[in-house]
Amino acid sequence: MEIEIGRAKRARRVYAFDDVAVVPSRRTRDPEDVSVSWTIDAYTFEIPFLAAPMDSVVSPATAVMIGRLGGLGVLDLEGVWTRYDDPEPILAELRALPSDRATMRMQEIYSEPIKAELIRDRLAEIRAAGVTVAGSLSPQRTQEFYQTVVDAGVDLFVIRGTTVSAEHVSKGQEPLNLKKFIYELDVPVIVGGAATYTAALHLMRTGAAGVLVGFGGGAASTTRATLGIHAPMATAVADVAGARRDYLDESGGRYVHVIADGGLGSSGDIVKAIACGADAVMLGTTLARATDAPGGGWHWGAEAHHPQLPRGYRMEIGQTGTLEEILYGPARVADGTANLVGALRRSMATTGYSDLKEFQRVEVVVAPYQKVAR
Repeated sequence: MEIEIGRAKRARRVYAFDDVAVVPSRRTRDPEDVSVSWTIDAYTFEIPFLAAPMDSVVSPATAVMIGRLGGLGVLDLEGVWTRYDDPEPILAELRALPSDRATMRMQEIYSEPIKAELIRDRLAEIRAAGVTVAGSLSPQRTQEFYQTVVDAGVDLFVIRGTTVSAEHVSKGQEPLNLKKFIYELDVPVIVGGAATYTAALHLMRTGAAGVLVGFGGGAASTTRATLGIHAPMATAVADVAGARRDYLDESGGRYVHVIADGGLGSSGDIVKAIACGADAVMLGTTLARATDAPGGGWHWGAEAHHPQLPRGYRMEIGQTGTLEEILYGPARVADGTANLVGALRRSMATTGYSDLKEFQRVEVVVAPYQKVAR
């Protein structure tokens, strides 16, 4: 439905997760009978959760923990872990920075060059633990470091930026040819973000195994305030799921996974992301609240320390419980920030669905509500 903004401009009505809700069907199930496993390429995970490549969320140690808990930890290969031999003092400083100095000091900290040998060593540390290895680079750094990443034995390669397109135009430098790049790699690639049907369809045609929906950053992002760009996630996920359906027909059966990335502050948001068509979700803030997370109760993303135009900030989010408690409970809070897997299972069971693919067919209604501060 289009709305007239003014005589020269019309806009489509779109929806955030807070605007929609799932509806129970005629059948219910036992939560223990519900499967929340997820498979992409040759890799199967017990839960459809990827930990976002952010320094406050994923370290080599937490990537291993998340892997052992059934998910996938994606290490930021442009973060402090690949810039500093010992990042612990740096992380301690980042947590302690006064708010008025945080952005400037973060820009200084992240101006330290990325070291190829540290990329190799950090990925080797994760691999030695026997879990699936995933690392992330921005499109700008991919050409420079991808060979190091592949040689280190990465299982899944993530190209993640604010907006990633299959057709980047630049007069000043040779852009990354995603289709050629993905074709020549021997590992599956997840790429994004994208927020529209057309952008996602073009990314799927590059050969990507998965497409990230949204612009990442979530609660710590100010992209809407700085660039005026915003993608209400319920509509974005549903649009990209539509591109997946059409590409499945176009390609003769090639299935590309849709991964919601951003705007997932609670277990209810995760439920609604999958209901709108996501196969899995990438989590930042929700996992940064873990007592085991490297942020120590603080959260920030790569956009917070951009050297020319920061589009985020370091924020205090507190700590909810251990990583295991956040994923599997028991929850000690009633706000949807703990026992994320249990909440997903219960929602699927309450609405009568036995696995994630079935749950994508659940009825969704437009039901906006105002969150009540407590």
